[in-house]
Amino acid sequence: MEPTFEFDAPLWLHSSGSWVFLTVPEDETEVIRDLAPHIGGFGSVRVRVCVGDIEWKTSVFAQKNAGPYLLPVKKEIRKRAGIDVGDVANITLTVLID
Repeated sequence: MEPTFEFDAPLWLHSSGSWVFLTVPEDETEVIRDLAPHIGGFGSVRVRVCVGDIEWKTSVFAQKNAGPYLLPVKKEIRKRAGIDVGDVANITLTVLID
């Protein structure tokens, strides 16, 4: 069974002004690091994400300073889910262990 987490997190705009992210909470980040020690490029871990009835596969990305993982949320997903920067989204995140 693939590990699944549910949490609420606000969407925020990266300083570059091009990317929208949400931050995976610290507790979930620690568990994900333990579950997925063999990470991909850029410190990424493959995940399946649900917001409401919208589901997609993507990756969460480790920060350089070993802080919490970041989850990018593309414009298409935000539009379909009816969420945007500043909104708090209820997230279901499943780690895809290979």
